[in-house]
Amino acid sequence: MITIKDVEHVARLARLELTEEEKVKFSKQLGDVLTYAEQMNEIDTEGVEPMSHAIPIVNVMREDEVICTLSKEELMKNAPLKENGFFRVPKIG
Repeated sequence: MITIKDVEHVARLARLELTEEEKVKFSKQLGDVLTYAEQMNEIDTEGVEPMSHAIPIVNVMREDEVICTLSKEELMKNAPLKENGFFRVPKIG
């Protein structure tokens, strides 16, 4: 069972200020959560493999392929400033 002192301790760690009403409310809610977690420990999981997702997940991304769609000259047409075949950008200092 979660006591008011437990809630005060957690609130102090989280740097939260709680009213007396909130302390009572949260002690019940945290107690309910722990009770539920204990119920989960009673479930027979013998033979059940651990999993990271409830359903199987596969990577649906395609393989990376190098594709050159524009030539350097075509790309440089978009440059507002150019110098020696490169984009020129403002100095950051």
